[in-house]
Amino acid sequence: MTALAGPQSALDAAPAIPSADELVARVQAYHPDADADLIRRAYHFSRDMHGSQTRYSGAPYYGHTVEVAFLLTELRLDTASVCTGLLHDTVEDTEATLGDIARLFSPDIAKLVDGVTKLGELSSKRTKQAENLQKLVVAITEDVRVLLVKLCDRLHNMRTLHFVPKRDKRERIARETLEIYAPLARRIGVNRLCTELEDLAFFNLNPNAYESVTRRLAEERENRAHAIADVSARLSSQLEEASIEARVFGRQKRAYSIWRKLERKGVSFDEIADIYAFRIIVDTPQDCYRVLGEVHQAWRCVAERFRDYISTPKPNNYRSLHTTIIGPSNIRVELQIRTEEMDAVAESGVAAHWRYKSGRYAYDPRAAENAGGDPLERLRPFVEILEQGGDPDEFLEHAKLEMFSDQVYAFTPKGDLIALPQGATTLDFAYAVHTELGHAAAGARINGRSRPLRSPVRNGDVVQIIKGGAKTPPPGWEELVVTGRAKAAIRRLVRSAEQDEFVRIGKVIAEHAFLREGKVFREASVDDALKRLELADAGALYLALGKGLISSGELFDAVYPGQRQKRGERPNDRELIRDEQGALYVYGRGLTPGVSLHFAKCCSPIAGDRIVGVLNPGRGVDVHVIDCEKLAELEHEADQDNWIDLKWTPEALSNAASVGRVIAVVRNEPGVLAEIAGAVGEANGNIINVKMFERSRDFFRMAFDIEVLDARHLSNVVSALKTCERVTEAERARLEGDEALEELQETAQ
Repeated sequence: MTALAGPQSALDAAPAIPSADELVARVQAYHPDADADLIRRAYHFSRDMHGSQTRYSGAPYYGHTVEVAFLLTELRLDTASVCTGLLHDTVEDTEATLGDIARLFSPDIAKLVDGVTKLGELSSKRTKQAENLQKLVVAITEDVRVLLVKLCDRLHNMRTLHFVPKRDKRERIARETLEIYAPLARRIGVNRLCTELEDLAFFNLNPNAYESVTRRLAEERENRAHAIADVSARLSSQLEEASIEARVFGRQKRAYSIWRKLERKGVSFDEIADIYAFRIIVDTPQDCYRVLGEVHQAWRCVAERFRDYISTPKPNNYRSLHTTIIGPSNIRVELQIRTEEMDAVAESGVAAHWRYKSGRYAYDPRAAENAGGDPLERLRPFVEILEQGGDPDEFLEHAKLEMFSDQVYAFTPKGDLIALPQGATTLDFAYAVHTELGHAAAGARINGRSRPLRSPVRNGDVVQIIKGGAKTPPPGWEELVVTGRAKAAIRRLVRSAEQDEFVRIGKVIAEHAFLREGKVFREASVDDALKRLELADAGALYLALGKGLISSGELFDAVYPGQRQKRGERPNDRELIRDEQGALYVYGRGLTPGVSLHFAKCCSPIAGDRIVGVLNPGRGVDVHVIDCEKLAELEHEADQDNWIDLKWTPEALSNAASVGRVIAVVRNEPGVLAEIAGAVGEANGNIINVKMFERSRDFFRMAFDIEVLDARHLSNVVSALKTCERVTEAERARLEGDEALEELQETAQ
């Protein structure tokens, strides 16, 4: 049986397939009451069903399932898990059915096999990969054994990946492993699987870098072997003199761990100080602190490298004392001080808590909690992301954000530990505590001092969230967070707010449509029309109208079939069409009723501008100002038949509120912003956003987003700004957002 080892083991010849009796012996070594007959029957069933099937290596296929079962025994899992390892591919790759598994073995095993089978391979297609990751989250929250079987399955596949002939397939599988499976293993604390999965993936994705790092590690080991042996001997002797019973053993850090540090910190190999680590295993937590005192008395320590994960365990239940000392020849050596139980949890994570309880060998959540916390809690963020909705690709994006991050640890005012990725903000913290707290967050206090929601959280911070009343996220809120959980929650809140806005707009459209026909709109009058339009209720009707999925004309025809034609209503070319925010209305000859209009970001039309539309099939109509520079490009690229003359409706000209951007150059003097705000206010404008993108000793170049009624109003505001003594330039910006700033910066240079 292949041992848990590094990538080099994957290059060795395939070993002989262990027998059923050998597997039974492995299980009964830690679980004497295991059902030997059940394991043997599962072994033989797998062998017989897979029959002559072979792997890429040419080895019998069932050998893979046996290896997976042996890996599960390394984690000391229960009989059902081991049998699932043997049977996990039978339903997918043979004629066996789940009914056969339930009848011949047990419903529990059938359920586990079903959970693993549903996951399949994470396809190279992103959407399929995302859908399968969603299935994985659902399956493992119902029974974590599904994940453990899947991890062992992936580990053996990675050990034999060099047999896969196509390089692109090897790289895809290795990338999936590095991005999804290894982080999930770390999430639940199964370090022994995580580190090997990382090294095997690194080996397949970047063999040159892997070879370079391992060669340097071998050189370091040879050059400093004497010094490391001296540290080991002196540590053992020192602890013996202090009457502390301990096991001391050294290890060199893994290749991928070193590579990540090289990439993350941008340092050379020679600058990495803590390549070597010693593990000191003692009997009790009290002994851990005694060892720490002895070590720090004898060796100089690196203060900033000390971590106490015993008093404050990591969220995956990892507990240990970490310290770095300066050894002989000025070598930095990391020490990890822990008990046997802590070491078991550090290596096996959630799998370390399988034990006898009420006469049954199974996972014991109470034992996990007593050991410092249930590692399964670390899967909760993925469930919350799943519950936020959104499409599978969005879920995959957010899940990867959760999995790929170095951690910082902060506390609530009550002392609860919250783990966050590096760079997380106080708004991330709020969402990590509870989604509703994140929605209501208005500010924060870090260690008693008021801070904005964009403030980063650091190790040891005590964070208190200040709640506000509003639940509608302001623009750009998603940019304040880095965690997948927070991003998913904010997007869901935005979707909900947009949905409410679409419904409100749709109701206005319906009322206007009926008013034009001399009718009064009543919800009670549309019941039959809903059936014709295949809509569930009035809310769905308003949403469809607001989104432009159906036109107001279609609604009227559904309520009063044929009456529009009989009444000789105004032509369709003057049908009111709205933009996607529902803020402004235009009409024009040739418009199709219900088509959505999108106001082009290149020129940001506002009421009163001369405008033209360009039809994009499948999207709608893009509205441009008549003198927009982009139109010159479109003259050569677009079909001229798709151009539509547009005009603003009286409703837009009299009632609409628009946002125009003004670029101004102002003197760097106290009170200048107050002067600008006063001038804009006197012109009846409203500044809603300010951004500075160029600064010198004497002048600022700034962008002001100003709410105005129409183009003439914006022109008046610009004129008012030009009268300010400390404003040297002011003009309307045609481009929107960062694109405008970038273009203006290039012009200035």
